[in-house]
Amino acid sequence: MLSMLGSLVSALWAGLHPRTLLLGTVAFLFFADFLKKRRPKNYPPGPRRLPFVGNLFSFDLEQSPVQIQEMVKKYGNVIRLELGDISMVIVTGLPLIKEALVHMDHNFLDRPLSPIREHVFKKNGLIMSSGLVWKEQRRFALMTLRNFGLGKKSLEERIQEEAQHLNEEMEKEGGQPFDTHFKINNAVSNIICSITFGERFEYHDSQFQELLKLLDEVMRLEATFQCQLYNIFPWIMKFIPGPHQTLFSNWERLELFVSHMIENHKKDWNPEEPRDFIDAYLKEMTMANATSSFTEQNLICCTLDLFLAGTETTSTTLRWGLLYMALYPEVQEKVHAEIDSVIGRWQQPSMAFRESLPYTNAVIHEIQRMGNILPLNVPREVTVDTNLAGYHLPKGTVILTNLTALHKDPKEWATPDTFNPEHFLENGQFKKKESFLPFSIGKRACLGEQLAKTELFIFFTSLMQKFTFKPPSNETLSQKFRMGLTLTPVSHRLCAIPRA
Repeated sequence: MLSMLGSLVSALWAGLHPRTLLLGTVAFLFFADFLKKRRPKNYPPGPRRLPFVGNLFSFDLEQSPVQIQEMVKKYGNVIRLELGDISMVIVTGLPLIKEALVHMDHNFLDRPLSPIREHVFKKNGLIMSSGLVWKEQRRFALMTLRNFGLGKKSLEERIQEEAQHLNEEMEKEGGQPFDTHFKINNAVSNIICSITFGERFEYHDSQFQELLKLLDEVMRLEATFQCQLYNIFPWIMKFIPGPHQTLFSNWERLELFVSHMIENHKKDWNPEEPRDFIDAYLKEMTMANATSSFTEQNLICCTLDLFLAGTETTSTTLRWGLLYMALYPEVQEKVHAEIDSVIGRWQQPSMAFRESLPYTNAVIHEIQRMGNILPLNVPREVTVDTNLAGYHLPKGTVILTNLTALHKDPKEWATPDTFNPEHFLENGQFKKKESFLPFSIGKRACLGEQLAKTELFIFFTSLMQKFTFKPPSNETLSQKFRMGLTLTPVSHRLCAIPRA
């Protein structure tokens, strides 16, 4: 009987054409994908998905902020998107953003861990960690940053000193066209480096310039199409060459740099006299128990997070700021006039002057609004099955908050697509706007918000005090952006003309 059954199976197998097998396999995979992606009741609307890849091909990455705005008009303020197996929901409008990130923050407190982030950071660090690890690391980072000057006069003086160095570097260009990118990166990075590593780096330090370039490339590569494919098909893409492999190599080199810094700290480390973040963390590690998240690997990841966040966001905003000043000379003239009348040409700018410089303060806020460097904020993850605006969001859904729509809402901003500092002024005085959230809100708002605001004000005001920024002759400046983890200005040159 068994031999007859075996013969029957062999005959059927022999009769199957390879094409039939292929079609059957494909049909089975499509059916399995359909069953896997059956949407729960009351799931948010969104564009039609393709099997396996979801909405990956629905977007031109360089135009995605614009395309998402078109989707909002079509589908509403809660939109579903899918990237392979990753279900994402984009939330638009201040009431819903506040509902999710403030009133229901316990349901939206975690970070999603993409295959790329898992490969690089595992579950470590400050930015993408969740649960107890995040709570422990954030609490320690905030305490340590305060201990080393955050919110104190000492850190402000450090920023003022670095602003002087940046001015001197700009003066060396002699009013000729140059790319401001890495001079500004170096200046801003030196502030967080002084806190984390206990030292600053000279602008001609070739090793540090290479690190800044690696950091810039990491920010660009992670948003490429191939890296998105890696997040969908990591088990296949890990064998294929491409930008994702360069991304991993760059992260390894950045980790190696931090590891060397840690080893150098250990050589002359005195636990009773911590000099910087690394020293303080090493001391915390000596008091940690077996289940603690204070490990050397987490120290590397937290330091990289501080280095990345403390460099990229503020320096990118400043680059947008100088570009807007060159594009809007009438605004730049008003900034010059206000600084001249309040501070003068030789007194060093400080936070004490901010209230007396309402127009300059409004310009800085408008730079952040228009630069819009994190158009969909840093993602969150739904921790338990949740209802938002009548829609069911299953546990594990990735939440993106639409800051582009918030910062370009015609109901909130008189000229949403035009650089206009009057958005933040009322009767000549600075006016806060509730619909302005460049640092996010809730428990996972940017922990470096106070540092970033101080850096932006002092660096920008110092540069405006000393220079007039103009386009090079016969070169047209553009407001186009380069897509990455942040929206950065496309490569350009400016002339920094010393003010007589």
